[in-house]
Amino acid sequence: MEKLIITVATTGAQTTREHTPYVPLSPKEIADSVIESWKAGAAIGHIHVRDRDGNNTLDLDVYKEVIDRVRDQCDIILNLTTAGGVKMSDEDRLRVCELNPEMATFDAGTMNFGSDVFHNTPQFLENLALEMKERHIKPEIEIFDVGMIHNALRIAKKGLLEDPFHFQFVLGVQGGMPATTKNLMFLVDSIPEGSTWSAIGASKDQLMINTMSILLGGHVRVGMEDSVYYQKGELAKTNAQFVERIVHLSHILGREIATPDEARDILKLSKSKKLIKG
Repeated sequence: MEKLIITVATTGAQTTREHTPYVPLSPKEIADSVIESWKAGAAIGHIHVRDRDGNNTLDLDVYKEVIDRVRDQCDIILNLTTAGGVKMSDEDRLRVCELNPEMATFDAGTMNFGSDVFHNTPQFLENLALEMKERHIKPEIEIFDVGMIHNALRIAKKGLLEDPFHFQFVLGVQGGMPATTKNLMFLVDSIPEGSTWSAIGASKDQLMINTMSILLGGHVRVGMEDSVYYQKGELAKTNAQFVERIVHLSHILGREIATPDEARDILKLSKSKKLIKG
């Protein structure tokens, strides 16, 4: 199997200090957590940012501070969210692409998300795909249900998404597919040959889905965006803890860990973007 790419999702849109006192929220805390996770073995940092009150934001200046702090110390791939929460405007979401990251998220359909609705209209997705294509940003195609794969492939047929595709399967979110081994294997079997993929198991299912992903030849995402508990009843104190566990587990299961540059090769990223600051 190819080397394992570990993504760390340090913050997310839903995790608060009420869930855990350890979630990083300020630009410095987020950047420090990404850098610590890189040292532990993460090749990609998935970035959400918050304002001074801890609320979700897509403020480009806040993104820039995180990007610059990270870039001063490491070469981890930065994957910026274009969602930032379920209530952001299409205009603000598209504007994230102005930062020209190596990767950005592409949430491939509208869905119920807990008690809210996460809107991703066909027109918005086409606009986002075009913006990413023109800026040579690799879309991380986030899949919460199998229909989203076909949404993405329809957009690809219009020439707006280019292969090889990279899918992120998000399992266990209320409103999406449950986190089961059967569902993960079904999703893997539903994507085009030659695609790369990674998977998430929300909350208590994180480690199980991580383990299945390693065994099936996929990649993994960990972090406090997806789960705040290191094990039952024990809060993780850092995001790097999750990364360290996956590194150890992957070695036991016989897979080496990809460095950021090795991950760039696996994902076919544009090398010209490697060290761009905000």
